[in-house]
Amino acid sequence: MEHLDSGLSPAGRASALLGLMNVDEKIGQLTQLFGWKTYERNPDGGPVKLTDAFKEEVRSRGVGSLYGTLRADPWTGVTLRTGLSPREGAEAVNVIQRFALEASRLRIPILFGEECSHGHMAIGATVFPVPLSMGSMWNVELYKRICRAVALETRVQGGAVTYSPVLDVVRDPRWGRTEECYGEDPYLAGEMAAAAVTSMQGERLDAPDSLGVTLKHFAAYGASEGGRNGAPARIGPRELHEIDLPPFRKGVQAGALSIMPAYNEIDGVPCTSNRYLLTDVLRGQWGFDGFVITDCGAVDMLANGHQSAEDGAEASALALRAGVDMEMSGSMFGRHLKSALEKGLVSSDELDEAVLRVLTAKFRLGLFERPYADPDRSAAVIGRAEHRSLARQAAAEGTVLLKNEGATLPLRADAIRKIAVVGPNADRMYNQLGDYTSPQARERVATVLDGIAGKLKGTSAEVLYAPGCSVRGQSKEGFKRARSAAEEADLTVLVLGGSSARDFGEGTIDLRTGASVVSDSAESDMDCGEGIDRVSLRLSGVQLELAQHLKEAGKPLVVVYINGRPIVEPWIDEHADAILEAWYPGQEGGNGIADLLFGDANPSGKLTITIPRHEGQLPLAYYGKRTRGKRYLEYDLTPQYPFGHGLSYTSFSYGPIRLGSDRIAANETTNAAVTVANTGSRAGAEVVQLYVTDVVSTYTRPERELKGFCKVYLEPGESVEVAFPLGKEALQLLHPDKGGEVEPGLFVVGIGGSSASLNTAELRVVACEESARRKGRQ
Repeated sequence: MEHLDSGLSPAGRASALLGLMNVDEKIGQLTQLFGWKTYERNPDGGPVKLTDAFKEEVRSRGVGSLYGTLRADPWTGVTLRTGLSPREGAEAVNVIQRFALEASRLRIPILFGEECSHGHMAIGATVFPVPLSMGSMWNVELYKRICRAVALETRVQGGAVTYSPVLDVVRDPRWGRTEECYGEDPYLAGEMAAAAVTSMQGERLDAPDSLGVTLKHFAAYGASEGGRNGAPARIGPRELHEIDLPPFRKGVQAGALSIMPAYNEIDGVPCTSNRYLLTDVLRGQWGFDGFVITDCGAVDMLANGHQSAEDGAEASALALRAGVDMEMSGSMFGRHLKSALEKGLVSSDELDEAVLRVLTAKFRLGLFERPYADPDRSAAVIGRAEHRSLARQAAAEGTVLLKNEGATLPLRADAIRKIAVVGPNADRMYNQLGDYTSPQARERVATVLDGIAGKLKGTSAEVLYAPGCSVRGQSKEGFKRARSAAEEADLTVLVLGGSSARDFGEGTIDLRTGASVVSDSAESDMDCGEGIDRVSLRLSGVQLELAQHLKEAGKPLVVVYINGRPIVEPWIDEHADAILEAWYPGQEGGNGIADLLFGDANPSGKLTITIPRHEGQLPLAYYGKRTRGKRYLEYDLTPQYPFGHGLSYTSFSYGPIRLGSDRIAANETTNAAVTVANTGSRAGAEVVQLYVTDVVSTYTRPERELKGFCKVYLEPGESVEVAFPLGKEALQLLHPDKGGEVEPGLFVVGIGGSSASLNTAELRVVACEESARRKGRQ
């Protein structure tokens, strides 16, 4: 059988196998079922038992892919008790795969797809900070190491493809999925996309520690109307190509295996059936050669949501003809695609084209040669100490020091008599992990209270803990104890924010004692995450009142935000002595934050999203157009904290910008260099940021655009020269149909520590013909 010849190319092998398949088997390859529904398991242990429904599906036409076989969370219903350990997960994958290979006619292996937004979403896997936090690191090399760890933990257990990274550009942070994105900037998201693809997929997709990457959500999902999940994106083609598509293009150029269309519509066309996006741009303009898989239930939405299809057959046909190759959940392709074929809504050639892409991906992943997981290696590497160490470093580097009045931070452990640790997020482990997280054993997660207690262990200092209130609740019965702790202590660390924690059975908390109370009627504290959009960026519940109550104690107040979207609280910005924005910092978040509080790590995080002074200023991305309009009656358009902002315990200075040439042709490249010096008394890291302004252009352009960044580590008194290239990639104006063009004219180059603090220089770009004439005269 020719397709078993590993000496042939993946495409050649796929073509040979396609010729052996009947229609039902082809449709089976385009169908992805829910993996956790394929087996049953005794909670007390023992091997998994395959369900009769899954067995019948395999025998009748084969199963192309399974989604979330190893996933555990309240949505799947898989708990710590009923779920699979690292070893058991790999063993279960092997049981499923072995049956599929032995019971199906052509012995085509199953493709296992898993969620890995900030770590493999399986029991025992390492939980890293959410992408918004990892974007705030501005550290591509560290992010690559994290991606390698995630790829290893997933592939060793049998997962071959991840549904990450999320490359949506956040336009309105009221959107609940803000935490899953890198921020508001397309350039930064593109750099992170390329890093994720190259590090997760490695040099060869068929390597035992490589993981196929799925870029999502294609496209403009973060541009939804009103910040509502899945709402229409009311943007034009130029804006789409300038802001929302560049991160995906970078990911495709890096070699991404797969793409996932978004739920939303753009200008009246749902992304799931948008041929312009999925075929004309993705394959035609960009040369993408992987496969396209829908989001869960997205094909059904064409008929029961967007109302752009009459029934399941038409919806399936619209998606397939637009460029979709596989359906997550399989409910429409599996039931209706054959009918669509018989009705002539899709052709045999269109079906074959989709199947060929899926089979080619399986050959590229090496699934035919290595279909099984490695239980022994899974047990050894998943959640290992090396990966926890990476998570701790990422938590520290992704935390942003917003304010530090009077050098309140860092704290000195030997100078503390008593410290009050207060707030709803001070000791709630799931509140600091973010959405798309598996159930956790308590000892695997370090909360802020844990981290501070660890720093003070062995000293005479006393830690006083009080939750004060919950995230969303209105009860103030914990205020009295919290105020008493603040009055007794030398200072208070107040941990506020939000929660993306779904109901993991953790229960409520006794506000008077701080003890956990498990209750079947526990009220959810969740105010962020997928499907949890808000009208406000203010703190939920009575958290602001708690902060005001504690301030009256007259002691220094350090606020730590743990949350999934920016928080707008002017009172705290004014009255807190120091503010740390930690986002959702992952399982080692408490330790990473404590490292910062006590100076064992120096803050180096920078904002990747603008924090407004009021929600009414939204949208307020730093790259707004120069013609953005006049001020409001109550506020101007300046933010509370600008994009790129972040303080340190040391100080940095920037020298003047030196251009390799201040006059270049449109097809030439020069560079911009600057000397950065650590002028403080502590070693630290600075994120050097490059911005470009096109002064006059045919079409209006942003006031400034990020076009480069570099994180440098400097000892006190040390300096370094940082240089950035300036060529087409940095200067071009993007056109929807003909790519990029560098227009002659004046550009302003800015380099500094934030978008609002830049040294500048002018660069003149001339037409290529003028440059050639000048060189001829010389």
